[in-house]
Amino acid sequence: MDTPMEYFKENQTTLDVAPPTATTSKDEAAPARQEKKTPLSEWPKWFHAIKQVLPIYISLHLAFLILTYGSALFSIGNFSPKTLPISTLWHTWYRWDSGHFTAIASNGYDAAWRTAFFPLFPLLERAGAFLTHDPFIAGLIISNLAGLGMLVVLYRLVQEDFDAQRAFRTVLYFSLFPTAFFFAAAYNESLFLVLTLLSFYHMRRGNWWLAGLFGLLASLTRSAGLVLFLPFCYEYLRQHQFNSKNIRFDSMSSLGIPAGLAIFALYCYYKFHDPLSFSHAQVTWSRHLHAPWRGLINSFTVILNRHVLSFDSIHNVIDLSACLFILALVVLCFVGPWKFPRAYWVYGFYAALIYIFILLFPADGSAPLQSYSRFMLEVFPVFIVLAALGKKQWFNLYYLVLSVSILSFMLLQFLTGRWIV
Repeated sequence: MDTPMEYFKENQTTLDVAPPTATTSKDEAAPARQEKKTPLSEWPKWFHAIKQVLPIYISLHLAFLILTYGSALFSIGNFSPKTLPISTLWHTWYRWDSGHFTAIASNGYDAAWRTAFFPLFPLLERAGAFLTHDPFIAGLIISNLAGLGMLVVLYRLVQEDFDAQRAFRTVLYFSLFPTAFFFAAAYNESLFLVLTLLSFYHMRRGNWWLAGLFGLLASLTRSAGLVLFLPFCYEYLRQHQFNSKNIRFDSMSSLGIPAGLAIFALYCYYKFHDPLSFSHAQVTWSRHLHAPWRGLINSFTVILNRHVLSFDSIHNVIDLSACLFILALVVLCFVGPWKFPRAYWVYGFYAALIYIFILLFPADGSAPLQSYSRFMLEVFPVFIVLAALGKKQWFNLYYLVLSVSILSFMLLQFLTGRWIV
């Protein structure tokens, strides 16, 4: 199999021309791709992306399987004759939010507080249960298939807008982020991200109706899908030279993004007489709207006021570290030698917007940033910046060693039923 660099060298004359860089003046706002392409002509590039992504995907899932198998020792105990059923291998992944999605897939929205979980993933679980006879198993299959698709689309997006080496490192770093095991769990993370990336992919290529459609599906998966609306509008205007005379009817496709949220709001009004019940449901988890820095400050305060080896202190260190690490990368999207050129500013805008959106609803009490280390996965453009940093051999080594270690620990915490995110 060709390495990403070998492929790039061999095909650099036939790869699509990237969008204009910040040094381009005349064509700066031109569409990212001018030529029309057929699905048939694009297939070899998608096939190549699959070949590049599969080794990462397969090796990581083998590691997850080994850790899942080994985690049974925590239940069996030392030198115990006890045995566990083979179903333990997948039932140990039935944790926390997996139960909520399964309950919605089985019984629908039987209470207003469940509307905190958006409908597309449990709907797919319900459909998949016709084959698996178990919505949870269906959820695992959906999540893992979406996870593979997510990595393939991410590779294609970065390869076309940057280069093959950077695309490979982006996929690798993204897959090994300490909370990336949620892409294999029966959660909606991988579904949300594959839809978001597909919307971004078509947005960058001027396929506005497809971008709007995938944006609609993303906002039916998580409320954060709404954040795609402003980057969509910016990218549309950029590709039309920021000239109102160039705006066409296809600009209406941007309305597909908030339409997903509107559809769910209409359902909530019909079912619970409250179109914003999905927002009000956050109170169940003690989440309230605050300034984006409030949760960071509260988390730091908890760390200072607890013993260094207490449950609250350790968990806040984990959550706060993840948020600050991603924040540093968001800043690097705009400043420094690794910043995005002007033609790629849409990546930075999206990263900043979704990061702020995530921080708007911290929790009360001793865990203000609970689940935030998982939510940081949604800020996907920062991993493109991280991949640029990874050109330095020492950085690549430190990131891989530390990230794999923390990922393994957090997965074992999750599999053994201990609170992690």
